[in-house]
Amino acid sequence: MRAAVTGAFGYSGRYIAKRLLDAGHTVITLTNSWQRPNPFGRRVAAFPFHFHAPWKLRESLRGVDTLINTYWVRFDHKLFTHEQAVGNTRILFAAARDAGVRRIVHVSIANPDPNSDLPYFRGKGELELSLRTLGVSYCILRPTVLFGKEDVLINNIAWSLRRFPVFGVFGTGDYRLQPIYVDDLARAAVEHAADERDEIIEAIGPETFTYRELVATVCRILGVRRPIVSVPPLVGYWVGRIVGFFLKDVVITREEIRGLMEGRLYVDAPPLGVTKLTDWIEHHKDTLGRRYTSEMARRRDRKAAYQPAA
Repeated sequence: MRAAVTGAFGYSGRYIAKRLLDAGHTVITLTNSWQRPNPFGRRVAAFPFHFHAPWKLRESLRGVDTLINTYWVRFDHKLFTHEQAVGNTRILFAAARDAGVRRIVHVSIANPDPNSDLPYFRGKGELELSLRTLGVSYCILRPTVLFGKEDVLINNIAWSLRRFPVFGVFGTGDYRLQPIYVDDLARAAVEHAADERDEIIEAIGPETFTYRELVATVCRILGVRRPIVSVPPLVGYWVGRIVGFFLKDVVITREEIRGLMEGRLYVDAPPLGVTKLTDWIEHHKDTLGRRYTSEMARRRDRKAAYQPAA
């Protein structure tokens, strides 16, 4: 099979590309960061997205059997927006269809909703509708929270626990999450890349935590003692803004806090992943959270390789 993976020099795309190569498939990548070091050498050819020139994008996809799409943005910013990401992804889907790609595996999010006022979940919902009416065989994977060596959320929770005397959770902290290991998601993407059935799969891990339990679990395994206190969401947001100012990063957004507190990172479904977050943290506890992982640094510097946080 000849597969195209978006973002193979980044986070989840890298795991997917490795799985495809290990299975003997031919892989290309579409990326905005084609100047980053190529961890796969000559085994993976890189092509710019060319969203502004769909015919170039179409030619890059010519001869590809399956497109595995991880392209997205975490939050709205002056450099990028969810609206732009939705428009770009629609261009990508159309180019794949016109190039003769027979299947698209698309990484979405748990509980997408085209009618939501949260841009992240609305955009993901709009793209699912676009894909389902595209006329190409599809598999939609709906993860909640990813964890892995290049992770942002779990690593930065650990970083905060190591450095601050107290950790605040938004409100009661009783909203739930089901983190899935990034390589478990990659395995599922590759396994479903050659199917022909139209599928929507809830991609959740084997453990469910409340947010407070998640923080307490990281704290316990790292061997640090920190009070975990409830704070009003607005207070938590502004603390994040202040910390982000010094780190030159976006630590948390109002929309992300709402998504958490509305329970959008939980679904009632059997687990897809097999790797337990608790086991993974135990294995990486000596390095997890030693260095802060900056989302904006990755966005601004399109030449540097992703540095593993753990």
